[in-house]
Amino acid sequence: MSMVFSPGHSAEAAMVNGDSAHEHTEEAESKEERNGEADAGEDSNEQEVIVIQDTGFTVKIQAPGTDPFDLQVSPQEMVQEIHQVLMDREDTCHRTCFSLQLDGNVLDNFAELKSIEGLQEGSLLKVVEEPYTVREARIHVRHIRDLLKSLDPSDAYNGVDCNSLSFLSVFTDGDLGDSGKRKKKGNELDQIDCTPPEHILPGSKDRPLVPLQPQNKDWKPMQCLKVLTMSGWNPPPGNRKMHGDLMYLYIVTVEERHISLTASTRGFYLNQSTTYTFNPKPANPSFLSHSLVELLSQISPAFKKNFTALQKKRVQRHPFERIATPFQVYSWTAPQVDHAMDCVRAEDAYTSRLGYEEHIPGQTRDWNEELQTTRELPRKNLPERLLRERAIFKVHSDFAAAATRGAMAVIDGNVMAINPGEETRMQMFIWNNIFFSLGFDVRDHYRELGGDAAAHAAPTNDLNGVRAYGAVDVEGLYTLGTVVVDYRGYRVTAQSIIPGILEREQEQSVIYGSIDFGKTVVSHNKYLELLDNTSRPLKVQRHGVLNEKSETVELCSSVECKGIIGNDGRHYILDLLRTFPPDLNFLPVDGEELPPESQRQGFPRQHRHRLACLRQELIEAFVEHRYLLFMKMAALQLMQQKANKDANTTDMPAAVQGKELEESIPGLAQAKELAETLVAEDGSDPKSREVVLNACKAVGSISNSSFDIRFNPDIFSPGVRFPEESADDILKQKQLLKDTAAFLVSCQIPSLVKDCLDHSALPMDGATLTEALHQRGINVRYLGSVLDFVDKTPAKAQLEHFYRIGISELITRCAKHIFKTYLQGVELSALSAAVSHFLNCFLSSFSDSVTHLPLDELVSRRKSRKRRNRVPGSGDNTAWASLTPSELWKNITSEAMSYYHFTLECESVDQVVEKYGLPKITLLREIAIKTGIQILIKEYNFDSRHKPAFTEEDILNIFPVVKHVNPKASDAFHFFQSGQAKVQQGFLKEGCELINEALNLFNNVYGAMHVEICACLRLLARLNYIMGDHAEALGNQQKAVLMSERVLGIEHPNTIQEYMHLALYCFANGQLSTALKLLYRARYLMLLVCAEDHPEMALLDSNIGLVLHGVMEYDLSLRFLENALTINTKYHGPRSLKVALSHHLVARVYESKAEFRSALQHEKEGYTIYKNQVEHMRKQRKALIQATCPFTAPSMASVLEQLNIINGIIFIPLSQKDLENLKAEVQRRQQLQELGKSEEPVEESPLELEDKIPVDYAGEHQ
Repeated sequence: MSMVFSPGHSAEAAMVNGDSAHEHTEEAESKEERNGEADAGEDSNEQEVIVIQDTGFTVKIQAPGTDPFDLQVSPQEMVQEIHQVLMDREDTCHRTCFSLQLDGNVLDNFAELKSIEGLQEGSLLKVVEEPYTVREARIHVRHIRDLLKSLDPSDAYNGVDCNSLSFLSVFTDGDLGDSGKRKKKGNELDQIDCTPPEHILPGSKDRPLVPLQPQNKDWKPMQCLKVLTMSGWNPPPGNRKMHGDLMYLYIVTVEERHISLTASTRGFYLNQSTTYTFNPKPANPSFLSHSLVELLSQISPAFKKNFTALQKKRVQRHPFERIATPFQVYSWTAPQVDHAMDCVRAEDAYTSRLGYEEHIPGQTRDWNEELQTTRELPRKNLPERLLRERAIFKVHSDFAAAATRGAMAVIDGNVMAINPGEETRMQMFIWNNIFFSLGFDVRDHYRELGGDAAAHAAPTNDLNGVRAYGAVDVEGLYTLGTVVVDYRGYRVTAQSIIPGILEREQEQSVIYGSIDFGKTVVSHNKYLELLDNTSRPLKVQRHGVLNEKSETVELCSSVECKGIIGNDGRHYILDLLRTFPPDLNFLPVDGEELPPESQRQGFPRQHRHRLACLRQELIEAFVEHRYLLFMKMAALQLMQQKANKDANTTDMPAAVQGKELEESIPGLAQAKELAETLVAEDGSDPKSREVVLNACKAVGSISNSSFDIRFNPDIFSPGVRFPEESADDILKQKQLLKDTAAFLVSCQIPSLVKDCLDHSALPMDGATLTEALHQRGINVRYLGSVLDFVDKTPAKAQLEHFYRIGISELITRCAKHIFKTYLQGVELSALSAAVSHFLNCFLSSFSDSVTHLPLDELVSRRKSRKRRNRVPGSGDNTAWASLTPSELWKNITSEAMSYYHFTLECESVDQVVEKYGLPKITLLREIAIKTGIQILIKEYNFDSRHKPAFTEEDILNIFPVVKHVNPKASDAFHFFQSGQAKVQQGFLKEGCELINEALNLFNNVYGAMHVEICACLRLLARLNYIMGDHAEALGNQQKAVLMSERVLGIEHPNTIQEYMHLALYCFANGQLSTALKLLYRARYLMLLVCAEDHPEMALLDSNIGLVLHGVMEYDLSLRFLENALTINTKYHGPRSLKVALSHHLVARVYESKAEFRSALQHEKEGYTIYKNQVEHMRKQRKALIQATCPFTAPSMASVLEQLNIINGIIFIPLSQKDLENLKAEVQRRQQLQELGKSEEPVEESPLELEDKIPVDYAGEHQ
């Protein structure tokens, strides 16, 4: 481990190590592999599977007062990690200040075990208590406080220390594995109560909020102490210091005994002080103990009993419920939590230190140095890369946490500005070695680009630039740590500080780029060389611009991008807001015409600012599209040449594009072949050179001899002038930008809608919709156009779910824009009243939402007028109170028009509910998540006409909304992708090994908790299940659910999916009641997040219906299956195989009820669909005709088989020969697809039994 990690941070390590030796070995194995690879890594192919040699050994550990126990360790571990395990174990967790000794020699904390002489299998390590120092005493008190709070969810509700909520254990009654099996002896069927709560049944209109956070019985606090706090007698006076007093504590036990303790170098003891008299002499008896727990157990029987019980519960919890997440997740609802006294929290709040930073010498961290040094770590082989990526990730997540805390402190007014004399909007701040600036247009810097709107957009653009350059990862080129925080209506940018930049004027330090948007420009050879390395991956064209003396200056980035050499000699680039080219659809330029595809859609449109740029995903999709075009054109010409061998070839007109070209084009496979021959001839043949030249010209390549598309980011930048000689080039570049803008409108938006129609994209809420847009390179400002496109689509009915989510996103985003400016005019003391008033205007049917300002607050407000200058706001501080619902909705519709160019026809929230079928609770969730509001969890009556839905007591908190870079684990990701590819080809075992390997590497880089690890676990569980290892599948899927709850949120669409998968594996494992509880939970969450009318709901209801059928609850089962049938019919069309399957499932239940007429009716319907569908459905049809035997309950096996089918898992017994055929078939299909012949719509895949591999079709669209 490099020393970038502070020693204090390895609490995570302890938790990953878990509580048992078994989990410890996993951790050890991954460590083993991390270091054992060093020599092999150089030449071994990255994609190979690395075999882990497990050379771990066992040592005995003897702690005072306990029996010796065995611990599995690995040679690569540090002694420190054994410390962490001991501090987490139930019987040794109360010790923090000890050393480990082998034969009387103290082991060095930072030594690797393999470097310790005489340490081998079976060695005995003694835990020896060491004398305390002030630092050690503090660590001890903090650790004991953490143990006392270990089951308390308040940190998760308050969004601190990377705690977050998880409710899975409420539904699984603890752990799933074998323990789940053991509890349920006897016949399971008799004991299950299958009736779901009313509000979960199909058709229920009730959307309660309280079940979102069910009561976890573990959270009923077991009180060990009433108060544990620092005494007012601290610090000890000089004469007591010389007696070894380090600090004093004040404690009130559960039995109401008030005591004063001394922490001394020898341990803790009772002294004779009281609240008002200081007497530091030891009491009699003094109960001197090395550990605070031992002392308290002697004086308080309740402490002894409850502390033991608490630790038992703590170690029984799944480690994933308590490990810290890498980035903070906030909950938008919380119960009323009692505010208890907490000495450590109080101390943290009043010191500017961040969490554990007192463990680091030198107090504040030099963020810039840490961020840049980790980038410089070597990366020649796998172990080096893992170490480097781990360091980068760790520093980034620490930096994001520090920046967030700083940004909140700045807006709350707790940080002194570095330019206090200026007006508040202009102020800048430095806190904890991070530089903070507000998102306002300071000194008219952005005047020509859109003022404050541009200043608000610039930081996120800049962050995207930092992300892009960070991903290219060129050695020697450095970017700043950047985090953008939206909090209380303000946007704050936090950046690490370039060494020396504060001492110099900006004009002197910028040696590359421009500080005035291109009026004066300078360049620098070293920068050109460094940026040249990024120009291909980022598609940035090297170009010349004119400076103020009209001389040409070479640049390889946009003019705003500035290069500064820091005092540390590193080459930094900053202001990357125009890394990607401008979006001409939102940038009207005089005298420039957009292509007809754009014009037909009403582009170009005026936007709030002139910084609208294209997304990186769009650039890549466009280049890919052009590459195919290039291949096809070259091939076409070559074929013409072959045909016209004797005749003279006429030049192919470069203007042939679009339809005629597509039709006259040979298959793509031939094109590739021909193109490869072209490359092979390396241009010696003049004819083929000419072919390439023509094709290059036609697709706008910057090179004449090969395909290479790059963009000039300075085109259409006001203030930038180009040299005469590049005029042609500039015209080409302008055309390229217009084509790209047209490509977004004519290709990307339709392809998104097509993906939604065939259900390969299934957004469920605002966040997943935004993600779907972004993956295809569509900015959210196109949301209006996307919705208009859906509106004009013939199959509009099948897109209703998509349209509804789009409308909800559009409305809540407009409301967020208004809320932002609304909040800026509110002073801190009126915040909760203002927020509740806004929510009432937004969601409540109560028309007269007048806020009643409490009298005393008005009084204090008048007094504070004079001091108002401090808050970065302006205007009358009570103006917010006059907002009315009708005014707010007027503003929302006009915002929808001006920002999204979309016509919303609604004047109140009730009209929205009626017209678009949006539940108010869903709108509440979306606005709360977008703005960081946390509300009290209770039932809100939105529809009352007599009183408003929210009061100020309902607003619990405002959280920041944070955007930051997510560093990637590249090697792990490669393994993951090749594992997925292997699985797709049907090599399950190899795929499984690769994905296990990826999991190991992910854990190495990210620690135990991360979104990508979640995806990894889900796929592993699915493979385990397909390969028949149900228990393993259950274990992995349980981890995936816990992790999704913790990292993405308890009601994130991904979490809902994970719950569904887990239910299936529970059912297969015979845990029926758990499977039902999980499915009911998934259905509740889905109703909350996106309402009942959604294609995914059909899958969920089919699952529920099948399980209920299995437990002979026929009437309930029918309600769910018939709902699934309705939804499938709506979204897949009445002739789809999904609908046929739904009919079949419904028929089976009628059959079990002995209602044969209805059963036959549904079987017929289904049969007709199958008959009309492809002939090769024979197998399935046979199964349908053999009706199941009447009057019998279905066998669990048959229910499970159907469950597998609807979840897209199909088992095929494969022999070796089958595998070969399968492989050939898969290759044939891939070729077909490349030839572009797979244009015929393929009916839903899950049922084409004959030619499918046992893989996933349903679950992986997230």
